[in-house]
Amino acid sequence: MFKTSVTEMLGIDYPIIGGTMMWISTSAFTAAISNAGGLGILASAIYQTRETFAEALDQLLAFTDKPFAVNLNLFPMMRPIDNNDYLDVLLDKGVKIVETSGHSAPADLCARFKEAGLLWIHKCVGVRYALKVQEMGADIVTVVGYENGGATGKLDVGTLVLVPRVVESLRVPVIGGGGVSDGRGLAAVLALGAKGVILGTRLLVTREAPIHDALKNALVDADELDTMLIMRSIGATHRVWNNGAAKKCAEMEANQANLPEIINIAAGEKAKKMYREGDLNAGIISCGQGIGLAHDIPTMKELFDRIMAEAEAAVRGIF
Repeated sequence: MFKTSVTEMLGIDYPIIGGTMMWISTSAFTAAISNAGGLGILASAIYQTRETFAEALDQLLAFTDKPFAVNLNLFPMMRPIDNNDYLDVLLDKGVKIVETSGHSAPADLCARFKEAGLLWIHKCVGVRYALKVQEMGADIVTVVGYENGGATGKLDVGTLVLVPRVVESLRVPVIGGGGVSDGRGLAAVLALGAKGVILGTRLLVTREAPIHDALKNALVDADELDTMLIMRSIGATHRVWNNGAAKKCAEMEANQANLPEIINIAAGEKAKKMYREGDLNAGIISCGQGIGLAHDIPTMKELFDRIMAEAEAAVRGIF
């Protein structure tokens, strides 16, 4: 029932794409998503050198024989090495699918994608950005509405409007998301014209997510009101779980703190401490409003199978 142009292009069983999450989308986590029938996407920006990135790809290839992608992060603060170096390594390892997110992909990268025959997915938050990357050669465009966790952009358009606006504006297939946590959401996004759905927040509360159990349990207990927007004052708006660190960041912004002070609160090392040790207020974690629909901590395979069954039931229930 749910075979689409995106599942065919990517070679996946389910029209589910795992959202790339910094410090979380590791080799093992990416493989779990792919092995469950979706498309896992490795976050290259986690790895500081060509060597460690190459090791991560070797591990990923050992963990799964299913399709996966590699994300190249185009936010300047998240680029510890030149993305051309990451591209060299992923091509050497035979990766077939690349995702870019953030600023529009540089022309030199796009040219290399096409020369190498890569399938290129670009993730953005608005029609004009989607149109631009389509003309640059993107094969698939992912858009996420204002409900999503992580970067929300500055347009503040919800999923219910954004997805069909992008679908009607593009020639290439669209993956949609923002607030999707179950099969009802998947069916809704496909009804809006998307050919696949992206999940991020819901995957945080799975057995395979590499975060502390105390954090997973806290997120399961959270509801749709337990997120907030931060870093808008520096032009990098993110939706996050409203823990102590997020509230401190918002307080500093209200007091007109400077860029280094705000970035210090949102530093990755502090997030990693929260993930490793379960200190729930140590750092900031991206979290969408869909957390209110996450009520348990299943395996990835259990979650994906459930989502597909729910989606089929939702479609049949309409009639």
